[in-house]
Amino acid sequence: MAHEPVLLRAVLDGLAPAPDHLCMDCTYGRGGHSRALLAALGPAGRLVAMDRDPEAVAAGRGLMAEDDRFTLVRAPFSALGRVAQEFGMTGRVNSMLFDLGVSSPQLDRAERGFSFLRDGPLDMRMDPDHGESAAAYLARVEVPELAHVLRRYGEERFAGPVARAIVAARAEAPITTTGRLAAVVAGAVARREPGRHPATRTFQALRIVVNRELEELEAALAAVVPILAPRGRLAVISFHSLEDRLVKRFMRDESRGVEHPRGVPMTGYLHPPRLRLMGKQRRADGHEVAANPRARSAILRVAEKLP
Repeated sequence: MAHEPVLLRAVLDGLAPAPDHLCMDCTYGRGGHSRALLAALGPAGRLVAMDRDPEAVAAGRGLMAEDDRFTLVRAPFSALGRVAQEFGMTGRVNSMLFDLGVSSPQLDRAERGFSFLRDGPLDMRMDPDHGESAAAYLARVEVPELAHVLRRYGEERFAGPVARAIVAARAEAPITTTGRLAAVVAGAVARREPGRHPATRTFQALRIVVNRELEELEAALAAVVPILAPRGRLAVISFHSLEDRLVKRFMRDESRGVEHPRGVPMTGYLHPPRLRLMGKQRRADGHEVAANPRARSAILRVAEKLP
């Protein structure tokens, strides 16, 4: 299945790229958003993209070969500040995009281990060359920590029973495939949510913890404002409440500024507002959801750096 860029029209409307803009696409994926941004740029424009998935970087080599305005770097979110500095883009980026979550190609390849719909090795790493796989994590984690992870990152109501079932099952044999994990979870979830596989929340929680997704996002957001040019715009697409909550809070706080605490004999701001919110959140309409079901849960937020 080809990767369909989510909320593409809304992203372009929000970022409003001009021919001479410098842009960053922090989640290249399969290049749908990057290609659209390049189409809006002129000869003086430039786009630097990032992705930590080696398959995404390999897929982008052709675009690098055909368009000298485009560069793709293999790097996680937490390297955003370093990448911007290396390319001389600090304080100069006019448009920056994050398309969070897992991409369609990652879900569709059983050997990546992201989906319970396709039996394969239980990996879930966005960068398979670094970090601990989901199978390795489940082989060592104990019930209290696992229950906490499922509750916090998956918002799983049956976190305790699921954690106990996983630890009991691994005592019989290691849990190394997506199919076995899905079956263990399904047996532990007492009440099914209509239209949702019982393993959905567990898989989300494990993917987030294995890839340190929220920590990576927090590190990237902390680097954003100094990288943006005056009136530069940031667009973030999120797919679940945990990451959207981080993005919403970041944009809200940066649009309000940070005042001195009460009781301190000083007035004014520790730092003044640095961003301006660009309208309300955007969601896909019925036509886009019908064409691309992944867009159903997508939320787009846009902010602009104050001059």
